[in-house]
This record gives sequence, structure tokens and C-alpha cells, in this order.
Amino acid sequence: MREASFLPADPPRTGTLVLWGDPPAPTGSLGIAGGPGGVVRPEPVRLVEIGDALPLLLAADDTAAGSVLFWAAAARTALGLVARGRLLPGVTAGGWDAWRAGPLDAADADRLRALAAAMPAQARAVPADGTLLPAAAPLVRAFVDAVADHLPRSGDGPYAGTAPVAVPELRDWAAEAAAGVDAGVRVSLRLDGLRLDGDPAGRLRLVVQVHALHDPTRLADLADVWSGAAVGFGPDARVDALRAVRRAARFWAPLEQLLTRTVPDEADLDDVDLADLLDSGGAALAEAGISVHRPRDLTSLQTQVVAGGAGRGPSLLGTDPFRLDWEVALGGTPLTPDERDELARSHRPVVRLRGEWVLVDSATRRRAANPVAPPVPVAAALGAALTGEIDLDGTRVAVRATGRLAELREKLTAAPEPDAAPDGLTAVLRDYQLRGVGWLHRMTSLGLGACLADDMGLGKTVTLIALHLRRAALGTGATLVVCPASLLGNWEREIGRFAPGLAVARYHGPDRALGAADVVLTTYATMRLDAEVLAAHGWGLVVADEAQHVKNAGSGTARALRTIPSPARVALTGTPVENDLDELWAILDWATPGLLGTRAGFRRRWSDPIASGDTDAAARFARLIGPFLLRRRKSDPGIAPELPRKTETDRPVALTPEQAGLYAAVVDDTLARIAAADGTARRGLVLGLLTALKQVCNHPAQYAHEAEPVLAGRSGKVELLDELLDTILAEGGSVLVFTQYVAMARLLERHLADRGIGHALLHGGTPVPRREELVDAFQRGETPVFLLSLKAAGTGLNLTRADHVVHYDRWWNPAVEDQATDRAYRIGQTRPVQVHRLITEGTLEDRIATLLETKRALADAVLTGGEAALSELSDADLAELVGLR
Repeated sequence: MREASFLPADPPRTGTLVLWGDPPAPTGSLGIAGGPGGVVRPEPVRLVEIGDALPLLLAADDTAAGSVLFWAAAARTALGLVARGRLLPGVTAGGWDAWRAGPLDAADADRLRALAAAMPAQARAVPADGTLLPAAAPLVRAFVDAVADHLPRSGDGPYAGTAPVAVPELRDWAAEAAAGVDAGVRVSLRLDGLRLDGDPAGRLRLVVQVHALHDPTRLADLADVWSGAAVGFGPDARVDALRAVRRAARFWAPLEQLLTRTVPDEADLDDVDLADLLDSGGAALAEAGISVHRPRDLTSLQTQVVAGGAGRGPSLLGTDPFRLDWEVALGGTPLTPDERDELARSHRPVVRLRGEWVLVDSATRRRAANPVAPPVPVAAALGAALTGEIDLDGTRVAVRATGRLAELREKLTAAPEPDAAPDGLTAVLRDYQLRGVGWLHRMTSLGLGACLADDMGLGKTVTLIALHLRRAALGTGATLVVCPASLLGNWEREIGRFAPGLAVARYHGPDRALGAADVVLTTYATMRLDAEVLAAHGWGLVVADEAQHVKNAGSGTARALRTIPSPARVALTGTPVENDLDELWAILDWATPGLLGTRAGFRRRWSDPIASGDTDAAARFARLIGPFLLRRRKSDPGIAPELPRKTETDRPVALTPEQAGLYAAVVDDTLARIAAADGTARRGLVLGLLTALKQVCNHPAQYAHEAEPVLAGRSGKVELLDELLDTILAEGGSVLVFTQYVAMARLLERHLADRGIGHALLHGGTPVPRREELVDAFQRGETPVFLLSLKAAGTGLNLTRADHVVHYDRWWNPAVEDQATDRAYRIGQTRPVQVHRLITEGTLEDRIATLLETKRALADAVLTGGEAALSELSDADLAELVGLR
């Protein structure tokens, strides 16, 4: 397992991550201190610049070495500091411009200390002349500063460009900007309420406290530090504390009165200063890393929003907004109307309530005087009830649901109950399908949308047919099903089989027309063209099958689908998230508009925090979407126990001499051109290189676009495919062969015809009626080999006749391959399914297969960004990825 350590540098952003171990990828050789017995030993290492190191570290999973996981934790800590604006300008020892992390509050300092204490020896194994490892704490701080120095740069010149700039003349300015930050102490402020009982006016004083950075348990009032009564502080503690107070005064002006005192230890606060501290001053100090502590004998009021709901009944698809009311409480008990009036009349920041002195900021006073909060849409109110919080004017506020909203929340969070099979359904539904019908009926009856995200092959189609029958008995109207063209026939057959009493019509083709029908089927392409016609029809339910087709909310298809009104919407997909949470937002925002907020707000509140490892945000998000998304997998206990086993095998295959020579030539030629290009031109060359190499691995004729190709004897993959087909067909089996390239599928079609093997080919250009004929013929056993375009046939089709699946070339996202495999491995399959992935040894495919298997650094980039992510690799990393071995 590859290990990692860090080499600091001046300026910090030029520091490097050092990787070594197995597998080696040397870019140099260094003496590494930290071997057995602490000896120095030579190691081949790879040096990675901090900008390239961050994606590698953030993508590390539990299989990574402890040293890698340590630096990944340090990287997340550094990113958190930068995200919170904890940045200070500085001038390095060498006179270079540099940003560094700071100021650090108590929690930040504790976190860095905990990291240093947990540092494994390998994480600080660096080139050394002796046998001693470097100290952990300075190394952690150097890494955090390296990240802080790298991230803010996006221009030219000092503190903006990446190139080091000598700025020795700015050293005094930088020192003044950071005055008190790098001292051996930090300060906090304590509101002292000891004078309250003896002072009818209820005035407070502000006391300065001093914390020793080397010992977080060492705390004393500044007066004791100044007099020498406090022990455990260094000889410079008085000067350091004075600098820290001077710095604090820059962030909150009333502290300037401390600087006029002989001992800057405390100050009396009048009402104006205290009110300012409670409203904005405390926030400004907190941003500067200076905490303000309130005494125990001084109580604060709690505010939250109460949402109950009334009116025409909740529906996310268009109702009156929900009314919100501010609730102000003391000690958990809401204030009475008289107490609210008393609080509203008071203009002081310290008020006597129920025999206690209470701090009151201006916002709380306004909420007491005017308890009516701005109304919000039903979707936002429901989301608040589920998560327990809501964003109002950019502030996150606690929510207490009452009345109808609380009742609705209880209904939505209850476990789905099985629904009785509706009249007119000829299928015998499994228990999990009955639960799915009950859940969908509950959601749609409430006027809410839903996403049924069961694994491919678990019967989403028959579940929706049952839902339609259940709703039709209540007179809800016709159902519109929008699906890929390849699934029109499947829907029509399934409805005819399981609900023969329903009238079904296709709205597709040149002579399409809307008529009277219980269920209307159309394609995404037709819907996009005829959105106005379909929107004018009164639908009782709109269903988006294979809803990942609208995962891009900005696409014309997704926009058109949103224009078709309906009191209920259901999304069907086996992969609600293929790449990132934005896709889930697009699907749920169609099904339940407004639930997740705007796309930008969703990223800020949910997507970005979850991606950065915020487990609390992930838990709140799960509570939010849980009622609206039902996800069952084949591997879940009791879901599909009758499914046979599935065996997946990587089939390594050697390149032919022709392929190997062609592969090496393409790599050498293109890498040379990539090295001389930049920007968009470079990215285009990288993507072209990846495509060309995959085509070479498939067959030289595909890469060369040969009009009359000779196919036999030129491709290792074709030879292996021939061997597999001979065995499969001899045993009476049937096989699906997926490729992402239609051109390759046509070459295979020609090759199979030359060999006299029965086959069929389905791709995106195959007309819908012909697709259905091909699927039916395969299911009847008339065609043993089915060649399929991955994009056109990777979802929706029921091809359980196949007991073998061959992935001729690799896709960048394993989830897409899994969907394709599920054409055969689904409910109705009675035989074991064998999956074969053909991988050319020593090539790009080989490395991608390994990365996808281990999900290490680059693998996650591939999973989230595909080939586009690879286009951002450095020249050295790209050469390592594509080089022939």
C-alpha cells in the first residue's frame, strides 16, 4: 500500500506530498527516515504538488494506508479553515508572498493538536540526514499553511498568482495584519454578570481571559497574568496578550477603551455597546477567532419557528403557503403574551424576566413584538418539519412542527404498509411490491411526488400499473408515462399482461394523436417536441421512467417535462445518483418541486457539505429525502431471494502485435502534442487520446475506420470473444454483448455473420418497432447473441433469456455497466448469470479497471467526472495512466 508524507517548502504552496511504496511510481529517489529501527533508507518516491495532492487525498477510502488517511484528514481540516475565511497574509523567511491559516479559535487549535498527536510515523517519514523524525505539530501546521497558500490564488502578482513573488518590503504590514495571532497566547472575552444583583440597572463588564496555546487547559484572567499570579504562562505572555487585545479591538471598536488602561483587563459596557456585541460585534469577533463567553447566571432567550399549517390541504404542486410564527422561550417554556409585550417594550439588552436577568438581542426583541414570520411554500415547510430547521433570510433557524404539518410529517415518516392488490390487476405482487404500491398511493394521495428507486429488475413497471389502477378507482384521471423509445413496447406488453382491462395508447410517430385512453405512452424526444400539446391534457398522474434521462435540469427534455401539470408525479429509476447529488436534486425537484430549494441553495446547504464529509448534514439530508425516495436492492434481505447467483469476471486479454505497435505510436504522438498545448486544446487532445486508445484496444479496424476490414487475427478481444461464444453456444446459452461504440458493434456483427453465428444488433438508430421485434425474438430464443449499444440498450429492456453478459469495452462508471447487466439479472431470471468484462492487459483499460476496483484517488475522479476528469491530469500522470506496459 502506498504511503504518504509531506515536505514543507518556502513559500508554503510549493510544498510537496511524497508518495512511496507499492505500486511504485517514482519521479525521484530520496532517503526516507522512518524505516524499521528509525534508520534512513533509499526509496523510489513520487513527488506531488499540493494542488494535485488535494484531489488524491480527498478521494482516499478506507483501503488506503494510515499515512494517506492521516494527510486526507489534515487536508479536510485545512479546507474547512479556508472555507471559513481563516486566511492571513504573510511574508516567509525567504521574503516570499504567502497566505497561511489563521486566526485559529480554540476548536481549531484543538483539532490541529489532535491531528499532530495522531500522526503515524510514516506520515512524517521525510528525507533526513539523521535518524530522527520531524516534530509532528510543525509538520501539520506546514501542511495546513501549504493548502491555505495554494487555494486563494487565481490571478497574477503578490498573494494572487501561483509564482513566488519577493515582497520583503511588506513584512511589517503582514506582521501588523497578524498581530497577536502567532503569539504564545490567545484571548477570549467573558461577560461578567456578578454585578447584576447589586446594580438595579443590570450593567455588565467585559473581562479579558488568556489561554496558553501550548496547554489548552491553562486559562487565567488577564489581570492575573499581568500581575504574575497566574502560573504556567511564558515570560512574554503580557506582551503577547496586549497584542492580542489590540488585534481584537480592530474587529470590535468598543474594545479600544482597554488600550487606554494601565492593565487592559476589563471594561464596563453600557447598553449601546452590549447591544452591539449581541447583534454584530460577537459575530465579528468570532470570525476573528475570539470567543465571547456568557456567565451562567445570565440567561439567553431561545427562538424557533412554529409551523402548523391550515387551509386547503398540503400539496407540493401548488397550494397556499404555510404560515410561520416566531416562538420566544425562556428555559424551554414559551413566553406568555404579557411577557412578549414586556420584552417588546423594553429597549435594554438586559431584561428582568421571571426573576432572572436575560440577555436580549435586537432580533429576538423584533420577533417578540411581531411573531409572524414570512410565509413559505408548502415544500419548504414540509422540509423544515422533516429536518427540524429552515433557512430564513440566510439564517438557519430551528423549527417546531405542530398541527397539520406535524400530522403530515408523521404520515410521511411511517414505514410503508402493504397495499391490497387493486381490482383489475392479474399479477401476483410480492410483499415489497405491495409496500411500494401502498407508499406511492400514500404520497400521491397527499398531492406529493415520489421517486421509486428500486434496483433494475425488481418490478417498478408492474408497481406503477398497480398504482394507476388504485388511483383510477378513485377517478383521478389518465396516466402519462414518459420513457425511452426502447421501452414503449415493454410498457405496452406489461400493461396488456397485468391489466388487460386498461386502454393503452402510444403517442409517438409521425401520425401521433391524443385520444381517449387510460394510459398514454410517449418518449422523451416526443414529449420534448409536443410539450404544449401534452400540457393541455388533464393528467391524473405523470410518470418519468428511467428518470436519469432528466438528471440534467437545464436540458431541453427536463425543462419540457416540468411544463406538464399533474396533481401527482412519480419518477422511476434504478440509479437516482450516477455521479453526484445534483442529479438527485434534478429528479426530486421535478417530482416534488421546491422540497430541496434552488440548485445553488441545494449545493450550499446539502451537496457541498456532504461531499466534504459532513456527517450531520448527511443525516439531516437523509431525513429530508427519506419519505420521498424508496430504494430497495436485490441484495436486501427478503427482496428477491429467488434470484440465482451472479458471477462477475474480469477477462484479461493480450494485445496483438499490431495493436501493441499502434497503441504505442498513438501514445507517443499524442503525448508530444499534449505537452505543447494548453487550455481547451489540451483537453481536446486528451479526450481524443483516450477515445483512440480504447478503439485500438477494441480492434485496429475501428480506430482506422476501415471500409473493408479484415477482422480475424487482429484483435485479442475478438479472439477471446470467439472463445467465449463457442463455449456459451455449445452449452445452449444466450449472451448479451455490450459496447459503447456502434461502430464496434457493426464490426462484431460482420464478424459473427462471417462465422455463421446467429445474432441481432440494437443501437440508438434502430426504429422502435424493430427494437421490439428484436427483443421478442431474443426472448423466444431465436437469436443466441444480442449485440447492444450500451447507451441505447443499457436500461429498461427485459432480456432474461440471456445467462451471459459480455462487456466488450469498459465504461467509466461501473453503475452504468451494472444497469446493463441488469437487463439479464432481474426478476424472471431463473439461471445463474455470468458477467465477463474484457480488459486488455498493460493498457489504459487495465489501469482504469484497477482504479475502478479499488476506488482510490483517480478512480473517484473517473466516477464523478469520467473522461473530462482525466483531461485535467498533469502530463506525467497522464503518461503513467496511458503508457503501454
